[in-house]
Amino acid sequence: MDAFAEAVAGAGDILLGDPRWGAHEREQLAAILAKAPPAATTGWLALPTGGSSGQLKFARHDAQTIAAAVAGFQKHFAVERVQTVGVLPLHHVSGFMAWMRCAISGGVYQPWDWKKLEDGNLPDLPRGDWFISLVPTQLSRLLKQPRAAEWLRRFRAVFLGGAPAWPDLLDAAAAAYLPISLSYGMTETAAMVAALRPDEFLQGHRSVGTPLPHAKLEIMSTGVVAVRAGSLCHGYYPEQCALATWQTEDLGHFDATGHLHIEGRRDAIIITGGKKVSPTEVENALRSTGVFTDVAVIGLPDPEWGEIVVACYPRQATDRAITPAAIGAQLGPLLAHYKCPKLYLPLANWPRNAQGKLQRPALVTAAQLQRAALAGAGGGAA
Repeated sequence: MDAFAEAVAGAGDILLGDPRWGAHEREQLAAILAKAPPAATTGWLALPTGGSSGQLKFARHDAQTIAAAVAGFQKHFAVERVQTVGVLPLHHVSGFMAWMRCAISGGVYQPWDWKKLEDGNLPDLPRGDWFISLVPTQLSRLLKQPRAAEWLRRFRAVFLGGAPAWPDLLDAAAAAYLPISLSYGMTETAAMVAALRPDEFLQGHRSVGTPLPHAKLEIMSTGVVAVRAGSLCHGYYPEQCALATWQTEDLGHFDATGHLHIEGRRDAIIITGGKKVSPTEVENALRSTGVFTDVAVIGLPDPEWGEIVVACYPRQATDRAITPAAIGAQLGPLLAHYKCPKLYLPLANWPRNAQGKLQRPALVTAAQLQRAALAGAGGGAA
């Protein structure tokens, strides 16, 4: 926070970076900086995003785009002063915007270490409306603590984003009467452009809500979500452009009440034997079996089917032998046969970041290596 304040006072372009970046990301950063133009008057704040390709990019924002996002948030939730407990990293848009909402509205931002929270060290909350942003895995762990569930009920809203939340988790949160707000947004839009209000969640809604006042969302003929918003970025650093409409890679639809439902990413759809399979649907079915603490579904090339459906999971998550035969009976009532994974791969290094986002390029690479190793050893599944 001090470093950011010093950088703003010094003027010029500001790029936020993850201190845990490795050599690959730092090489990409160096290449971007080598092409850097003179400091811009707009889009001077560059927020990092990996996108779906894993290629490091920086979405260009500034005081105007950030302020538009904050104003939309205030109107949507009918709150003047935003107070937040911050457990997400400030170099990520979700953590950064949680802080900016407080700073711009004159509210209190209380940074808190996630490990403390996970260990049951819960900060006291003074009176007022408080917010917190979590990823699904964080909420899942907190729900195992009775004190934490009671603590979360004090919030005006518990934002859940970063990765799709599975149905069983949402049902458990509703049973605990938590004020969950499912939200939708990305780095390019300065975080959320749609959000479900907590009272709607407790009434049974499971969409990502309605658009915030500063944003207009529409579904294109291709099924993807397009965004027009005052918080839309000015292109990717070092390039700069004025974007009127930005097409995402997310497939979605609006229901009759104007609530947005996200169906998954267009670039993640698996086509096996000519049939389309949504990884999210398969992941939800796998989670409902109770076998997996975490799981991700991808498609891998196959000479017969084009692609096969592959379920990956952390090696340390279970000591059970997971095979299509072992779990097929449980999936039978839940999925069409062509949607059921033909291969289960345990991965030693699980590529999900601190914000709960799955690093899909790293996952595919690890799965391909594991598949090759199993084939070399004469095995077809794990």
